[in-house]
Amino acid sequence: MTEAAALIEAARALDALGFMPSKSGNLSVRTARGFLITPAALPYAETVEADLVELDPAGRVLAGHRRPSSEWRLHAAIYAARPEAGAVVHTHSPFATALSCARQGLPPFHYMIALGGGGDIRCSGYATFGTEELAQACIAALDGRKAALLANHGAVAFGRTLAGARTLATEVENLARQYLALRAAGLAPVLLDTAELEAVFAQFSGYGRLG
Repeated sequence: MTEAAALIEAARALDALGFMPSKSGNLSVRTARGFLITPAALPYAETVEADLVELDPAGRVLAGHRRPSSEWRLHAAIYAARPEAGAVVHTHSPFATALSCARQGLPPFHYMIALGGGGDIRCSGYATFGTEELAQACIAALDGRKAALLANHGAVAFGRTLAGARTLATEVENLARQYLALRAAGLAPVLLDTAELEAVFAQFSGYGRLG
């Protein structure tokens, strides 16, 4: 499967899960010249390889006839700041988005939080979608992390591979659903402490879960 085909397949799969309502959300993969990103305002069910847009790091179009996603600055900023990032997934998945609208992140209430690279998943400061301000707010929230919530907006995750970024984006939504269910039940989460989290990181690194 080509990179372009894999990008479309991942976008359609996340859309089918309800993570991309109303043509929202976007995905990209790093290329030798910059990155390949999904187009703006096109339903994923209708997207074909020719609709994808390749941009250079500054956002100049290298290939493609459509407008790139309005969030191309977000993707460009992540690739610039995080050389290990090979793919970026941005979703409007319902539970993560709901939590972002409270401008709250996810604390270490479950050991799977470690997949995000640290002891929590932060929520960024608010900025208008599609702006450089949002991109920089996201970079700050991603410091030492591979996933973040975007205030009043959604979630973002990156990985060395597209499969890794997609898996992490899905796990962020799963954690947000669990956390909100816990709070809706009126229960206070018991948070994992630093020693417990260090043990989780050691276990995960032993079988590649942090790659």
